[in-house]
Amino acid sequence: MRLAFWRVDLGGRGPGLALRDVLENALAPAAKARLIAHVAPDVLVLSGLDHDHGDVTLRAFRDLIASHGHMMTHVFAFPSNAGVRTGLDMTGDGRSAGPDDTQGYGEFAGQKALAILSRFPVLPDHSRDFSEFLWRDLPDNLSPYGDNGDMPDPARNALQRLSSTGHWDVALEIPDRRRMHMLVYQAGPPVFGGASDRNLHRNHDETAFWTHFLDGALPMSPPDAPFALLGGSNLDPLDGDGMQQAMLDLLAHPAVQDPRPASDGAVHAAQSDISRDHQGPHAQDTVYWPQVPGPGNLRVSYILPARGVKVTASGVFWPVPDAPEAALLGNPDAPPTRHRLVWVDIDPNSL
Repeated sequence: MRLAFWRVDLGGRGPGLALRDVLENALAPAAKARLIAHVAPDVLVLSGLDHDHGDVTLRAFRDLIASHGHMMTHVFAFPSNAGVRTGLDMTGDGRSAGPDDTQGYGEFAGQKALAILSRFPVLPDHSRDFSEFLWRDLPDNLSPYGDNGDMPDPARNALQRLSSTGHWDVALEIPDRRRMHMLVYQAGPPVFGGASDRNLHRNHDETAFWTHFLDGALPMSPPDAPFALLGGSNLDPLDGDGMQQAMLDLLAHPAVQDPRPASDGAVHAAQSDISRDHQGPHAQDTVYWPQVPGPGNLRVSYILPARGVKVTASGVFWPVPDAPEAALLGNPDAPPTRHRLVWVDIDPNSL
């Protein structure tokens, strides 16, 4: 049973543009659909795909993947926080109508959201959306809007959700009428965001949410069946700009295991001045950021199955440049996305 996560970056510049590109079989969505079909996941969590009513864009992308030989019948997405207007100045820049004055960064509602494609049916009645959970309600939160923050403001504190995109618990019906839960999220970047290191602290807390959740320290109970956590934390445990402790804490949590997916391509790509001296294992990187100045290649995408689930294989789809599969990544000088697909195979008999 192959689980996959990919920051696919199929968000349009405006509502409906991503759908247009998918329906027109444009270069970027076609290349990404071919790559997904090649990896052939049973469950795929996508980040960076625009959300719309009826999941029209998601269904169209599913059909494009199917045209390349791999069908995942079931589609699912909760609404996204990205682009949802607050009406308040959330960054302290004196304006209230910018893309960062929202529940999650976005030029329009649903931009670059989360979605799930699956060969197994989704069980909506057993699924939960935590995306309206307020930042202020997270234990030990670092929100700038509270009494101890740098921008104390009761109005913003009472309004700001923790999730920049979403935090979900999505239940799937796997063979023999058993159930497995997908814990899904995409955190915002630890940079940008205006005053008071707002994005830095929010990025930390979006990952810290899962540690508290698995500890039973939130109003929502942990899942009552086997699970896997799939998401983009935008946070490397050892390198980059974020507050790494949140990622270290989650990776060390006794309820999860880290298969440490790796690739030879990531090792090859790390031989640059900006990435060579990183502390973390180059093989586990999941994003290619060679620009100067910049953080370099980092591990920012994760699949963490519950402890006790048997992992049989794992990897990051990042072949070396001379490998036959490298063509699926597109033009190395102008790739359709900097992020790499992460996959983990599990033994369903261990669930």
